[in-house]
Amino acid sequence: MVKSRRVQVLLILTVLSFLLIHFLPCSNNAHMEEKPSPVHILILSSWRSGSSFTGQIFSQHPSVFYLMEPAWHVWVKMYQNSAKVLHMAVRDLVRSVFLCDMSVFDAYMSSQKKKSDLFQWETSRALCSPPACDSFSRSDIITAGNCKTICGKYPFSKVEEACKTYSHVAIKEVRFFDLKVLYPLLTDPSLNLKIIHLVRDPRAVFRSRENTMADLKRDSNIVVGSQKTKGEMGPYNTMQVICKSHVEIYKAGSQATPSFLKDRYLLVRYEDIVRDPLARAAQMYRFAELHFTPELQKWVHNITHGKGHGTQAFQIGSRDALTVSQAWRKTLPFQKIEKVQNVCKDAMDLLGYRLVQSEEEQKNMSLDLLFAQN
Repeated sequence: MVKSRRVQVLLILTVLSFLLIHFLPCSNNAHMEEKPSPVHILILSSWRSGSSFTGQIFSQHPSVFYLMEPAWHVWVKMYQNSAKVLHMAVRDLVRSVFLCDMSVFDAYMSSQKKKSDLFQWETSRALCSPPACDSFSRSDIITAGNCKTICGKYPFSKVEEACKTYSHVAIKEVRFFDLKVLYPLLTDPSLNLKIIHLVRDPRAVFRSRENTMADLKRDSNIVVGSQKTKGEMGPYNTMQVICKSHVEIYKAGSQATPSFLKDRYLLVRYEDIVRDPLARAAQMYRFAELHFTPELQKWVHNITHGKGHGTQAFQIGSRDALTVSQAWRKTLPFQKIEKVQNVCKDAMDLLGYRLVQSEEEQKNMSLDLLFAQN
């Protein structure tokens, strides 16, 4: 009798063990799979390339936590170094931001920092809505001006708190000049990184840089060295480095790519965005696994079909985006165009920008000929 009961108890324990081993872990896994891993989006570009506007396409999405150029803090703190030397520090900061670990800023900011000490924080809709600011709804389209006026008083801890509540984290950065520097992030199992490589016609970039030369002086010095930014050729030396970096990034991202880059690199030309904003925004959203809501479609259309002329540098507002993108053709002397084309020829050839051969051609060439589809 006793022996029979022992056998029954052993059988029951065996069955319970089987159930615990084979069913409970599956239930836990199933629960974990219900919450997808965050998607990390890096908008990789250079100064005056339409990257602030492209960043806003992501920032205004209610599922996205966005920061504009967080590595600005690295370059300000360590300005004596070259861009190449600073690559690893920039990469480490970007990785921490993607993982919503904002303690990385402790090395670059005061211990008494506030949310408003973060570079261009007001351009992030996520930092202008709950839990980072209670004055707006997370689904609102929020302008930087309104946000800066109302939401600046919140503590820095709100940045990390907000980041952790989003399914997508997007960063716009202009301080990477080599895609290979990002390989450790692309192979990092804790990240789900997708790269949008935004380029713009070098002639338009040059013209825009001329209008903001003082604001970009420190960055230009880091890019090429202070000696090479001086004199008549200084601006062209900077453009040469920028154009070369775009060539190298494009080649690494699209030609003979390593397996871990498959479906994780997308080249986008700014001119194609302003020519067909809804189609290109939809393309970028699909790539980033985001839904293009009717509210966002309306916003994208309105901000690219306004009457503004884009005269306010570093500010995003409604404008005639296509006309503004072509302003260089009427304002940039042909002699300067020739010099830009000379130092950026490889980039223009590779990225589909056609050279103009004369001043007359500069004024009269159609858009379809200037910007051939790749």
